Amino acid sequence: MGILEGKNILVTGVLTEGSIAFEVARLSQEQGATVVLTGVGRSLKITQAMGRRLPVEAKVVELDVTDPEHLAALPDAVREHVPHLDGVVHSIGFAPQTVMGGNFMTGEWDDVATAMHISAYSLKALAAATAPLMPNGGSIVGLTFDGRFAWPVYDWMGVAKAAFEAVNRYVARDLGPQGIRCNVVSAGPIKTTAARHIPGFDQMEGGWSARAPLGWDSEDTEPTARAVTALLSEWFPATTGEMIHVDGGVHAMGQ
Repeated sequence: MGILEGKNILVTGVLTEGSIAFEVARLSQEQGATVVLTGVGRSLKITQAMGRRLPVEAKVVELDVTDPEHLAALPDAVREHVPHLDGVVHSIGFAPQTVMGGNFMTGEWDDVATAMHISAYSLKALAAATAPLMPNGGSIVGLTFDGRFAWPVYDWMGVAKAAFEAVNRYVARDLGPQGIRCNVVSAGPIKTTAARHIPGFDQMEGGWSARAPLGWDSEDTEPTARAVTALLSEWFPATTGEMIHVDGGVHAMGQ
């Protein structure tokens, strides 16, 4: 019996087979869960195609985390496929290239606001929308890239991730009494579609494996997905507001 046997998990952000979210969805099914995906706009059909590539075809509901109407409709949309949720995976992030790649000091507020809304505030928005679907408690897990540091080229996306990690702590505080845990996993640099849109991503990735005591494979999403899957399970019943590092150990090393 898998660690997610009988659980229903909502996974956002599945756009390619090489994404962390896709691997989380695959592992969740392998561990016994029923998985529902979310997609949005022009990429909805892509998510539907990815759902068909999972071991068990996953249903897809439309969700734009910046649209209040979508968020309000989410519980009913999910209930068309599963009666409740036991876990939610937040794998959503975006910042215009005008506020990354060395453009920190020239970034304009409108573009920064977009990054903050989609990449940070959306965790609270998704948590509020899905909490009614978890009457017996559950687990929310987000993905981040350690926001404690000023990384090369990450710029305002790094600020958004720092805010995202703070939102995680506040969601953990406010939903804990309902038995809902909220944690984030900080992965090392992985060559996902999102990463490839970061100007100068190679500056962040370069030398990571050499600095990591355990080594690091930027093509391998499974270690990160395993951590997310574990946090969705009952094996972390008293852990919330936490950031788990899956980065080969770089976070613990000096420069």
